[in-house]
Amino acid sequence: MKCPPLICAFLSLVFLANSIVCFGFETDQYDLPPVPLADIGDEVSDHAMKALVEVVAGINAEIAIRRRCLEGTQIERKHCDGPGEDKKRIEYLTSNDAVARELYKKLGSGFFPLTKVGWWINTHKFHDQPARYKTSYAESIFVLLPTNYLTISPTIRMYGTEFGVDKVEHFFQQGYTYYKIYEDAAAKGMRPADATKKAVKWGKTSERTFYGSLVSGVFSNADLYANYAGMRFYQALTKPLKIGDVTRPPVLALKNGSWKINETGDTHQMFIRPFISEHLNEALNPSIFSFYLRPSIRHIVKKRACPQWTKEFPTLKIADLEATSKRLEQWNGEDYGFTKSRKFITIPNTCFAE
Repeated sequence: MKCPPLICAFLSLVFLANSIVCFGFETDQYDLPPVPLADIGDEVSDHAMKALVEVVAGINAEIAIRRRCLEGTQIERKHCDGPGEDKKRIEYLTSNDAVARELYKKLGSGFFPLTKVGWWINTHKFHDQPARYKTSYAESIFVLLPTNYLTISPTIRMYGTEFGVDKVEHFFQQGYTYYKIYEDAAAKGMRPADATKKAVKWGKTSERTFYGSLVSGVFSNADLYANYAGMRFYQALTKPLKIGDVTRPPVLALKNGSWKINETGDTHQMFIRPFISEHLNEALNPSIFSFYLRPSIRHIVKKRACPQWTKEFPTLKIADLEATSKRLEQWNGEDYGFTKSRKFITIPNTCFAE
């Protein structure tokens, strides 16, 4: 049967998108990569650390200029704004806010909702391969909603966990939005717990509207975790952060009035890795799909993904999967906005249901 010209043209774009760089808003971890993905955790962490080093160098250079202005030794006065303003600027440059904003500009900024770090991950040739996996259109859970497939993120593996590239983008982009919401609320006298709730509330609203359900029919709990973890990451650039029973030291420290990379411990262990978790995997931390998507997605998961999971994890038990899903409802006892639903499509209730 010959397909109508418009439909053929649209499907041609769909298939073309699978062979070129495709930047996305949704992801599919139900469908397992046919071969194990290379772990790119350290390379991504190195890229982010390189950005931080550049940020520190830029901020320190301006701090030095402003100091020379205050000391009256700055030859070129065009960089001086007067003693009061120069002192105020130095106070800002030696704050967590300055570092967070500049790092966000290096990694999380970009045309909504795409980011510089997302572009880099999608185009960079990683040392080990394969570094990315994207299912074909015909086998995607979004086969009945091609617009979702056109914007689907490839799956990557970082520190043993598989998730979509979009989660890294959420981490650095929406994580900074959370950070600003929190800081603005705290500056107005709101308690830390209430400021955190305000940021999380914004995230849940965004998932119901322009980042999720309203646009794609997907409310992603994994997105909410990535946002929340990103906020914690930005908050702790220059401050200690308690993660469960472990206190993560600050990444940066002020020494003699300038920022220095904290040399305590392994950089990889202390920078990005503490935030990488199965919370980011949408097959383990399920999304809420709109009613018009649920039947087809459940059918595709049952038909295609279930055999994959059974083959890949032959000793998998429903009790273990359910325990994992339960654990992912919080992050080390912190509420990141996980939203429950009786309509979840999970590996346990789809692959193990009688």
